[in-house]
Amino acid sequence: QARFVESGGDTVQPGGSLRLSCVASGMIFRIYSMAWYRQSPGKERELVAQISNSGDDINYADFAKGRFTISRADTQNTLYLQMNSLKPEDTAIYYCNAVAGTQTIVSWGQGTQVTVSS
Repeated sequence: QARFVESGGDTVQPGGSLRLSCVASGMIFRIYSMAWYRQSPGKERELVAQISNSGDDINYADFAKGRFTISRADTQNTLYLQMNSLKPEDTAIYYCNAVAGTQTIVSWGQGTQVTVSS
């Protein structure tokens, strides 16, 4: 059964950086497009960034453009999200998932908490 384990979340000050990781198991990671999502308290889960299985096609939500970078290491079954210039509004639980178009494929993992606060 496919599953994801997200890590790397922490509490940082505004302007700080974090690198999130998502390790996949139980699936052929390299054949799937992957994405990062986030959910803040009281809000719906939203797409942060998406990367194709080849890594050639990458898309970011407007709030992530210029600050976040999604990447993947297929030999390690791992998806990354480098987040720079963090803002308090980036505070959320961050999740990864495999995607087909706009649909997620696998059950959600526990996510990793990112808190941006002074």
